[in-house]
Amino acid sequence: MAHFSPDFLQFFIDLAPNNHKEWFDENRQRYHKNVKEPFENFVDALIEALKPYDKGIPEDLTYKNCVFRINRDIRFSKDKTPYKMNRSAVIGPQGKNDHGIPSLYFEAGPEHFRIYTGVYSPQKHEIESIRHYIADHSDELDKIIIADQFKKEFGEVKGDKYKVLPKAYKAVAEKQPLILNKNWYVFKTYDPKVILQEDLIDIVVNDFKTIQPFQDYFRNALGIK
Repeated sequence: MAHFSPDFLQFFIDLAPNNHKEWFDENRQRYHKNVKEPFENFVDALIEALKPYDKGIPEDLTYKNCVFRINRDIRFSKDKTPYKMNRSAVIGPQGKNDHGIPSLYFEAGPEHFRIYTGVYSPQKHEIESIRHYIADHSDELDKIIIADQFKKEFGEVKGDKYKVLPKAYKAVAEKQPLILNKNWYVFKTYDPKVILQEDLIDIVVNDFKTIQPFQDYFRNALGIK
């Protein structure tokens, strides 16, 4: 049985031109039935499916630790629409409570279903730790990112880059340019209707296994076991 029905996607399609509290309140029961509850159940099922592969996932992790709110943070945004156009969650050692730990992030909405992993917003000391690790383990990183399945499904490693690099890393940068990055992540985009498939969990788990070495590499770089 599929985790989602077409009503999940239709809710967001209808929300797009009606992104305000009055409409949402009128459709709140519909939101709970077709969006919130199915997504939370899916996250719990995916947590259990990932546990045999990601040993960092705690036994007591549930959707409550992983699912982000549908409400947007509009305090510093010119866009004052109050609701996100997808549901999103992150599964990892501390769920959504620590954005610094490389984990599996995913989002589902009418534009796409997408999964990510990597290091997106590292602190300065974390960038330095990663640079040291890349300098000492560049061959291992090369092996991960040039693997056929990795390249086929996730393409190249994404991330912003520094223009200036400390002299100590310049020789490494010639061999492994990813040491120039400010962040390191990969993602895969699916057709939004993939969430309607009965084998959605298997699809995500299989693709997670492809990117798990990349995730583990950066956990090791940050000293996270």
